[in-house]
Amino acid sequence: MNRLVDRVNKASGSTPGALVHAGQRKVEQIRIRLIDYDADRIEERTLEGVDECFPFVDRPPVTWVNIDGLHDTSVAEAVADRFNVHRLALEDVLSPNQRPKVENYDDHYLVILKMLSFEAQTASIVAEQVSFIVGPRYLFSFQEVYGDSFEPVRERLRHGKGRIRSRGTDYLAYALIDAVVDNYFRILESMGDTIEDLEAAALGEPDISTLHRIHHLRREMLVVRRAVWPLREVLGQMYRGEIDLISEETQLFLRDVHDHAVQVIDTTETLREVLTGAMDLYLSGVSNRMNEVMKVLTIIATIFIPLSFFAGLYGMNFKYMPELGLRWAYPALLGFMGTVLVGMLWAFRRKGWL
Repeated sequence: MNRLVDRVNKASGSTPGALVHAGQRKVEQIRIRLIDYDADRIEERTLEGVDECFPFVDRPPVTWVNIDGLHDTSVAEAVADRFNVHRLALEDVLSPNQRPKVENYDDHYLVILKMLSFEAQTASIVAEQVSFIVGPRYLFSFQEVYGDSFEPVRERLRHGKGRIRSRGTDYLAYALIDAVVDNYFRILESMGDTIEDLEAAALGEPDISTLHRIHHLRREMLVVRRAVWPLREVLGQMYRGEIDLISEETQLFLRDVHDHAVQVIDTTETLREVLTGAMDLYLSGVSNRMNEVMKVLTIIATIFIPLSFFAGLYGMNFKYMPELGLRWAYPALLGFMGTVLVGMLWAFRRKGWL
């Protein structure tokens, strides 16, 4: 289950900018992949150490270094020393509980997002922090685990599709952010199908497992909301020209991603409202079932009240009861009680209680 409040592993009062991994180690070994490209060529390789990428970054136009795993702080140290990256930026990179945001520095900027994946078997959302440090000729992306939503971007780079190979790091950052946002739509579509099935179950014969599933999905939607809600502010800062390294042309594309993010937020809020409605449906269904049970029990009790009265009346041990001496008294009493029973059932049926 996703935690709604992240644990803080960093010691209180530590030096600002101290490069300490404040999260959990999620991979055994850090993996570093490099893609160096321009309009005419592309080179892709897996690196043994981050220092192997330094010669590529020194030459134009674009080098993308993707780092999977955050536990080895020496990698962040090397990046900070070689490219003069602000240590507060790398401190945020190494703290996976960050809120999505963008920070502008002198010759680079930092973008932090949440990358989501959906586990269909458990109907659970897995959130991973992904960070971009973007400079004039380089882009470093930091992830917590292996695997991401960036393979379509890599394919576009390999095959030279579109304008991505002829643009700078700002356009590459846009493409990666756009891939993350597009993946949100797929996540919400999968969750929407699950929520629709759950809503149908709540309308039918809901049981306690239905309640548990509704509660679970409501918590998962809170995880999605925490990931997508700050995204509107992040993209707004980027497309409004507050960062010098982002060109005016790229700002237009970022504005389009901003519109997509607003759609994601609207869809998220809609699904949360549907889940709230499913909870109301469940409670109404349980209440209606309880009312039906109480209705049946009340009718049965009402029917047996007069019958119990007659049975109790002739069950008293008085010596002089004239009806006791009559041969036909017992069947007559049974017939009378049966008539009362049928009459009450007829009256209940006529009033629509049965």
